[in-house]
Amino acid sequence: SRVKEDGTDPVKNFEKWKKKYNKTKTRVKIERAKKKKPEWQVEKEYIERLMSRYEEINIKDAVKFSDFPLSKKTLLGLQEAQYRQPTEIQRQTIGFALRGRDVLGAAKTGSGKTLAFLIPVLECLFRQQWTSMDGLGALIISPTRELAYQTFEVLRKVGKNHEFSAGLIIGGKDLKSESERIHQTNIVICTPGRLLQHMDETATFHASDLHMLVLDEADRILDMGFADTLNAIVENLPKTRQTLLFSATQTKSVKDLARLSLKDPEYVWVHEKAKFSTPATLEQSYVVCELHQKVNMLFSFIRSHLKKKIIVFFACCKEVQYFFRAFCRLRPGIPVLALHGKQQQMKRVEVYNDFVKKQHAVLFATDIAARGLDFPAVNWVLQFNCPEDADTYIHRVGRTARYKDGGEALLLLLPSEEKSMVQLLQDKKVPINKIQVNPEKLQSVEQKLESFLAQEKEMKERAQRCFVSYLRSVYLMKNKQVFDVSKLQLHEYALSLGLAVAPRVRFLNKTLGQSKETQVQRSDEEEDEELRRFKQQLKGDVEENAKSESESSTDNEESDADLANNKIALGEVDGDDDLRDLDLLTLKCKDVFNLKERQEEEYHKEVKEKKKQSKETKYKEAKKVLKRNFQVNTKVTFSEEGEAVQLWPPVLRAVAGNDDDDDDASGINVEKAKERLKMEDQEFDKEEYRRKVKEKHRERQLGEKLDEVVAYLANESDNEFDPSTLPDPDKLDNSESGEGEDEEEEDMTKAEKRHLNSESESEEEEKSVSTKRLKVKQQAEEEDTVLDTGLSLAEDEELVLQLLSGRR
Repeated sequence: SRVKEDGTDPVKNFEKWKKKYNKTKTRVKIERAKKKKPEWQVEKEYIERLMSRYEEINIKDAVKFSDFPLSKKTLLGLQEAQYRQPTEIQRQTIGFALRGRDVLGAAKTGSGKTLAFLIPVLECLFRQQWTSMDGLGALIISPTRELAYQTFEVLRKVGKNHEFSAGLIIGGKDLKSESERIHQTNIVICTPGRLLQHMDETATFHASDLHMLVLDEADRILDMGFADTLNAIVENLPKTRQTLLFSATQTKSVKDLARLSLKDPEYVWVHEKAKFSTPATLEQSYVVCELHQKVNMLFSFIRSHLKKKIIVFFACCKEVQYFFRAFCRLRPGIPVLALHGKQQQMKRVEVYNDFVKKQHAVLFATDIAARGLDFPAVNWVLQFNCPEDADTYIHRVGRTARYKDGGEALLLLLPSEEKSMVQLLQDKKVPINKIQVNPEKLQSVEQKLESFLAQEKEMKERAQRCFVSYLRSVYLMKNKQVFDVSKLQLHEYALSLGLAVAPRVRFLNKTLGQSKETQVQRSDEEEDEELRRFKQQLKGDVEENAKSESESSTDNEESDADLANNKIALGEVDGDDDLRDLDLLTLKCKDVFNLKERQEEEYHKEVKEKKKQSKETKYKEAKKVLKRNFQVNTKVTFSEEGEAVQLWPPVLRAVAGNDDDDDDASGINVEKAKERLKMEDQEFDKEEYRRKVKEKHRERQLGEKLDEVVAYLANESDNEFDPSTLPDPDKLDNSESGEGEDEEEEDMTKAEKRHLNSESESEEEEKSVSTKRLKVKQQAEEEDTVLDTGLSLAEDEELVLQLLSGRR
């Protein structure tokens, strides 16, 4: 039925056609396979097409990242990291960077400068078909470890589809493990000091093939803090490289740009013509308050913003360390974290990640957190200390109001800092308003801090170091119109920290007009030795209390401050470790003429002469302490009868009826204290002597019992047991209860009269008892029968223990 009229079968025809089609298809595939290009050639043509579009980049038309001629791997990484639309700095910078031009980019904080240089870095290495065998291709330098860590994390997200290797080279990590892998790293993100250390010490590391150099926060790296280090790094880099500089406050200094060998750089100032240099969504204000009111202001501010995320900036590390511990003890009701340069690297990374994850927290930080770090959802930036300049202020407040989000900033200024600092901020186009704080709403924490410092010596030392370090930071500031250390109220500030007396600061003597002759020339070791001797002289609780009070005196406070000042030479800034990183370019001269040894010998001679002059007797030292008129704090309670009972300091009860003679409130009477100690020693000796006499009598009684047992053992025969030889238990009990006590009392009275003259007799008695024990031991070894001594159970146990101890 399927055969048609013409005699053809359609099914057979279809099968023939199908076979013919398959043969044709196979032949076409073979021909295409012969003509197919290799992958490297296809990728090369793709790169050439991208490069041909570089000159056609139109900034106005670039609305999305896909509008730029970027590789598919980069676009996929941006899409997966949720980056879709470029910011203004990215739109204006990426085009110049793709063409190989040097760029100086400046934009407000939080405007996306990190991606503006990471995208060109990835595209540059992609164009060169870079592999791990090619070594270093791009170098990104950051001023702080935290900023380098953050940049590395962004690179991992955006560039994860590429096959490049990247490494984070910062201080605080193992140098050996970095040296083993750095020669195979294509993109190095680092801090200046650690990079220079690898250039000097790692033989396999070189930068001769470097294509791109990036300086993040370039104004900070180009300043005097990294001048020597950066100059040494640039000398090891090829001059044919491409250089990108980014910061929120850029520089046009010809001297700085000449150091980097820039070639006709493109200046990209996104907000150069803007009305303000800070984000429009940032509300900025300042408060004028005295120095001693700042601590209460900070605590009250935190207590009133418990549901916010706050960053508090301090001038130095020691301030962060003290206030962090103090506020942890005060318990403001919100998590408190600390980030400063004295921490170990792993701790710093842990604090950084912890603060990023928390919704409500307070971060006490130095300026290492002021640049580039992107903390999400920060509501407030509070500057406890006045910033060094207007640029530092801009970077600090830039931690909030990022990426079109809102934020608030508060600056605490002293009356002496207000006029000049506000003028500097206005010159930098920073809008800031003055506000007033209701003094009734401030909460005072001065008494609580005093109690913490009285309980813990370590807290007190931290407070002293905080005091000295803050003054040194103010003293070393360049702008003396803003920072005038002579106008600071030192005593009031020390009290606000919980210190009873302000520590002496030696480097302020000349500034404050103090003469060197009035200074006490005693080292910290001499002070400790004096306190140790004084403690040995005056024992007891009252003396201990006097010592704790004397530690808060002027001399001891001065000595603690001197110790901190001796460790830090005048002129050195107590900055963070990572802001200095590693000073590897210090010039070391050989001491040919032994000038240092001579200076040391002269110095040691002067110290010995001063020690000889300052030597004093114990009596004079104690007398000086008494003249200081220490006021000892007292705590008094009232009994039910209404009588006052002193709880602190504990009153010592005199033995010889001297309870009515109390110490003067102004100090301690040394003579009375000595008499009390003598009387207590005599009473103690008497009690000890009575105890020894009782022990001797007890041993004598035990010896008599042993005599009776020995007599029983001597009369006993081998086969028979005579019960009549045993002593009468009733007589033994009576003798123990009555006669023994009478004899003991008589012996006690005689012993008290003779005192220690009976020592020879006691020795003879001990010898006789020991001989009796030996006899008992021998008899007990010879006889295996059970002995009935006729004594009570407790006495039998005591006797057995005596025998066993003797057998051992």
